[in-house]
Amino acid sequence: MRKAERYAGVIGWFTENMPVAETELHFGSTFQLLVAVVLSAQCTDKRVNMVTPELFRHFPTPESMASASFEDVFDLVRSVSYPNSKTRHLIALSQRLVSDFGGEVPSDIDTLMTLPGVGRKTANVVASVVYNQPVIAVDTHVFRVSHRLGLSDGKTPLAVETELERHIPEDKRAVAHHWLILHGRYVCTAKSPRCTECGLGDWCREYSGK
Repeated sequence: MRKAERYAGVIGWFTENMPVAETELHFGSTFQLLVAVVLSAQCTDKRVNMVTPELFRHFPTPESMASASFEDVFDLVRSVSYPNSKTRHLIALSQRLVSDFGGEVPSDIDTLMTLPGVGRKTANVVASVVYNQPVIAVDTHVFRVSHRLGLSDGKTPLAVETELERHIPEDKRAVAHHWLILHGRYVCTAKSPRCTECGLGDWCREYSGK
């Protein structure tokens, strides 16, 4: 199967069967989304959503978190993965937002990546979800599903991102990011993927062998 045909089939199926796909992280502002995505690294959205209501009740803005103590923030995020480093990053990025950006989260991906604890995936999520930029964040789900379907053989997240963006139209990239994440989270799981329940079998290289 030609790659263009595979992409067309996958995009067409998702467009018809999952026209609305959004982040499962809960947030009330761009800053809160940034915090939630930082916390979600190697951690489930479900766990992050259990932590952030109380965190945002105490520290809803960059200004409030910038002046927080390590102990106060750590106590609220201790149940996520790597709480020590994430606590340091949240306080430091909040301080940078206040000192360098007037408390506003920048929309530029390269600028976002200068913030403590913000890598390319996190920057792309914020840019896509809030600023509607035509980028695709590649996390473990997107990476796995892209390889299984045959959308990319890229060896790194950046290589997969580049190939996905080359084949997926700009107006579909924001939702495509969520298509692939949700599909990987609930259907094309890392262990025991639910292939018989998947509607993408005709275009999946690993399932169909095409």
